[in-house]
Amino acid sequence: MKILTPTVALERVTDITPELLRQMDIDAILLDVDNTLAPPTDKTPYEGVLRWIDEMKAEGFDIVICSNNFNSRIKPFSDSVGLDCVAMSLKPFPFGFNRAKRKLEEKPKSVVVVGDQIYTDVLGANLAGMKSILLIPQSEEHGFSIKLRRSMEKNVRKKLKIMKRGESYVDK
Repeated sequence: MKILTPTVALERVTDITPELLRQMDIDAILLDVDNTLAPPTDKTPYEGVLRWIDEMKAEGFDIVICSNNFNSRIKPFSDSVGLDCVAMSLKPFPFGFNRAKRKLEEKPKSVVVVGDQIYTDVLGANLAGMKSILLIPQSEEHGFSIKLRRSMEKNVRKKLKIMKRGESYVDK
């Protein structure tokens, strides 16, 4: 179960504060896109995301988008929010996380992966030796594979008590 356990779980990306990241000894952030920064396939970030990215950058955190999606989806989005990206990351395998880490020139322990999926973002972060922040999915998705993953996540989220908005978890 530990391999599927996030370091922290919060409702949305804008709930992540510089103070929390400093407590976690974080210097860099790897961000998922779909259901983390924006609705799936949407080019417009969720409310407050652009302001949050600007705040994190101003506070000195390096940020890279790290997504399993295609470059044709991720590159235009990352350009629009002023971030570098690694598309086709192959999460949960560490390849994409390691490419992003090299771009940032950071050690794994000082990097946090932020995303909404246990079996890609959290598992991948743990396999790469990074910390993770699991978010509550903000939008409904309709694809077969995501519905299957969400179904598999249900029991893990239930054990961690992070099933719905307003619930949070911090690994002790």
